[in-house]
Parts: sequence; C-alpha cells; structure tokens
Amino acid sequence: SSKALLFLALSQQFLLLHWSEEDVYEMLWQENLNLAEKTLKLPFLQHMQSGDLQAENYINFMIQDIYYLAKVTDMLKEMSKKVQKPPDLKAFMQGRSESYERFRTEMLKTFNLKGVSEIKVNPAIEGYLKTYQSVMAKDEPIMFAVSLLPCSRLWVWLKKSNMGGHPEKHYKALLNKYLTTKDDIKRAKEIFQDQMMNEYNFFKESLQN
Repeated sequence: SSKALLFLALSQQFLLLHWSEEDVYEMLWQENLNLAEKTLKLPFLQHMQSGDLQAENYINFMIQDIYYLAKVTDMLKEMSKKVQKPPDLKAFMQGRSESYERFRTEMLKTFNLKGVSEIKVNPAIEGYLKTYQSVMAKDEPIMFAVSLLPCSRLWVWLKKSNMGGHPEKHYKALLNKYLTTKDDIKRAKEIFQDQMMNEYNFFKESLQN
C-alpha cells in the first residue's frame, strides 16, 4: 500500500540521517586507528607500559606537554572570545578554554613552574602547535574543535588521560551537527590525520630507542 511504501521511505531516510549523525565523529577516529596503534608501539609508550621508562625521559616529556598545554590554552582563550555564534560552538570554546586553563594551572603547580617561557620546545611540539595556528587562522571555528579532538581521543585510548575520559561528551554532537558537507568532512579528515601524526611525532621524539 502507499502508506507502507511511505513508511518504508521515511524509515530509510531516518536511518540514513541517524547514520550520518553517528558517522563523522567515529569515522575520524576509525580511519586513524592504524596510526593510533602505530603510536602505541613507539619506545616511549612501550617503556611506559612495561614500567621501565627512565624518570628523566618522563619528566622531559611532561615538560614539553605542559608547554603544549599552555600554548593551546592561550589559543582556546582567543577562540572563546572570537566565536560569538552559534551558541553551542561558543559554549564549546568557552568550556574547553576553562577546562584547559584549570589543567594548565594544576600542571604548572605540580612541576613547580611559574610559566613556560624558559622551556626549550622540541621540533615535534613546534610542528604540532603550527598546525593549530594554521587552522585557527585559515579555517572555520568548527575545524579548531576538530584539531583538538585527536589529542583527547588518543590519550583516552592510551588510558593515560588526565583530562577526563569522555571526549564524546564534548565533541560528538557538535561535530556531527556541523560537519555535514563533503568539503567540510574532507577538511576535517585532513586536520584530524595531521594532528594524529603530530601526536605520533611527539611520542616518537620523546624517546628514540
């Protein structure tokens, strides 16, 4: 009957819409899972897992990470002022900015640092931050949210996160809502992969053998 056909058509449409809503956030991660697994096999993380990572290597890594955290916090602060609409994207930037700010304060205190100006930054972190700066300058604000996700998602996956274990709470609905066109999804994939590679390079540079 025509009612049955209409119901079937609407059901298919709902499933397609539902799938596309679920798709982008998970797709970005699934397409980079091989790089996450490659990262896990790096010496730094292997030694960390086996419990024989030298204290000096761990401290050097954390100092670099604090530098990264401080600089990304500054960028988030700028983005939270710059983005005025839509309201959910503004709230996201403000929320992430406040969260990163708290974490930066906590980490500086833990390592007895007054700031990061004296830290000699390594090339991997420099490259990582340049990607953020480029996205911030050239792309739409939603892409800055994309650029933040690999760090959050990877660290949770590695079970080493100090910044909360549920990135989907902050990112999933937002990315699935705004990343809907082919061009946006293509650009999001490029940024996500670049940032996953930056994570890989950071861990790789933290211990060479």
